This record gives sequence, structure tokens and C-alpha cells, in this order.
Amino acid sequence: MGTGKPIVLIAFGGNALIQKGQKGTASQQFENLKVPMQQVARLSKDYRFVITHGNGPQVGNLLLQQESCEEVPKMPLEIIGAMTQGQIGYTIESSLDTALMAMGISDLYFVTLITYVVVDENDPGFQNPSKPIGPFYTEEQAADLTYTLVKTDKGHRRIVASPMPLAIVEHREIKKLVDLDFIVICCGGGGIPVVRKERRFTGVEAVIDKDRASSVLAREIDADIFMVATDAHGAGVHWGQPEQKLLGRVPLAEMEQHLKEGHFPAGSMGPKVESMIEFFKATGNRGIICHLEDIEKAIAGEAGTEII
Repeated sequence: MGTGKPIVLIAFGGNALIQKGQKGTASQQFENLKVPMQQVARLSKDYRFVITHGNGPQVGNLLLQQESCEEVPKMPLEIIGAMTQGQIGYTIESSLDTALMAMGISDLYFVTLITYVVVDENDPGFQNPSKPIGPFYTEEQAADLTYTLVKTDKGHRRIVASPMPLAIVEHREIKKLVDLDFIVICCGGGGIPVVRKERRFTGVEAVIDKDRASSVLAREIDADIFMVATDAHGAGVHWGQPEQKLLGRVPLAEMEQHLKEGHFPAGSMGPKVESMIEFFKATGNRGIICHLEDIEKAIAGEAGTEII
């Protein structure tokens, strides 16, 4: 089984699908996916793809919707996460199908898979919420809100629990589908967080960081390239200061030093860099952070931040 083509796991940020200043309408999200899916379609001749994605803006918006309505039952965070897997999976599938058809490719198959991620019920992340979700608020707007907020480089955001991912429950199924030359869309929003209770899994109230979950999956399926495609052109140091610098190809030790010095914020670039370091240490394979419009250039080694 398998075509022998290298496996690329590419993780799209939820913020990349709803860009800064946008309300996040369906038409905006489809438009934002057009260029990256065209690139994936072109690259599919030479690579096998697994596509993961974040859900920070989308899951936060769904929470706001249900909190503003008392006429229907409120769903727990795990169910809302599952809803975003279907929602965003559909937009990715539809955009990818359009791009493939435009190229005359009709014999490449893809599927969106509902994905669980195992976490430890005693993870300290449950007691210390850290995952930003939903829209960005100004200082004035944030002052009127009652839930826990964190200040990010783009504004204030709601935060929820985010335990560390330990394993992707469906990683064997994903690998089998990849070996059959399917493009697999999975681990949406970092996956649905579950804990093991005796012989069964139970969902928990949390949102997993999609970069950390994607790094785990990339290792489990032996990906040749792990790429995070986001709304930034890569990782940088001294960001927002006169001496700011975008990093290109960086030795592992240097990247670890930059991380230790606090150059990568915990609510944005930090998890991406940490996930790349973990993947590179475990596999020695390519880990890249790039802009979602630079996917082809980054794979060619001409864009993005890459650990060497």
C-alpha cells in the first residue's frame, strides 16, 4: 500500500481562516482558503497530505451564540469542538474539491475524520486556563466582560482550559487512509479532548492547542514534513521592536535559546515553535512555520521558519 510520496502534515490556524478585522462570515472563510487549497492541490502530485486545523475563533463564536440564547439546550465544550470539526472540515473539503477540479484531478480522494485526543485528567492545564478562543476585544470592550480574558498581541481574548495532548485516538485509521492515498482532514481544533475511564473514553471541558496535537499526530504517522501555515510569515525575535527579525533556517540549539529567552508569546507563536522543536527532536524531519499563502515556497525551502 501507499504511493511512496512523502507525507506532509499541514496545520492551518483557525485565525488564518478568519483573518484580523474580519467577522468570520462563511464567504470570508471560503475566500481565505482559496489560495492555500490551490497550493495543496498542486502539491498533491508529489506529496500525500494530512490537514489539521485550529478552531479558536470558531469555537469561541459558537460559545457566544449559545450563551446569547436561552431557548435551546447549551452544549458542552467537547460537543462545540466536534461541531467545528464538521464546520471547518466542510469548508476545507469544498475548497480543496474546487481546486482539484480546476486542475482536472478527479481521482484523488479526501475525507474529514472526527478525531479524539487523549489528555490526562490531572493535567494542570485544567486548573490554569490558557487557550485563547473567540473574537479579539479592545481594552474598553474587555472591561465589560465577565469571563476570564488574556491580553494577546492582537487584543484581549477569552481563555479556556488546554491540557497537553498525549495521543491521537484515530492515528492508525489516519495512517491507513494516507497509505490508500486519501487526503485526510482531521484533528480539527486540536481534536476532541477525552480521558480514559476504565475501558472507555469520556469527553472533557477543554480546547486542545492544534499545533501541539498536530505535532503528536505527525510523529505517530511518520510525517516527512510538519508544517504550520498561519497568518504570520514565520517566527521572529524582538517582535514589535526596532530590532525585530524574521527567522529563516535556524539550528535547533539557537531556536531553543530564543524560546528560553521568551521571544515567542504563549498565546500565539510559542506553541508553534515548541511543537516544531518536539517534532524535529523526535524525527529529525522537516518542521516549518510559514504564511498560508507561502506553502509551496516553504516546502521548496524558500520561505518560512525551519529548524535545521
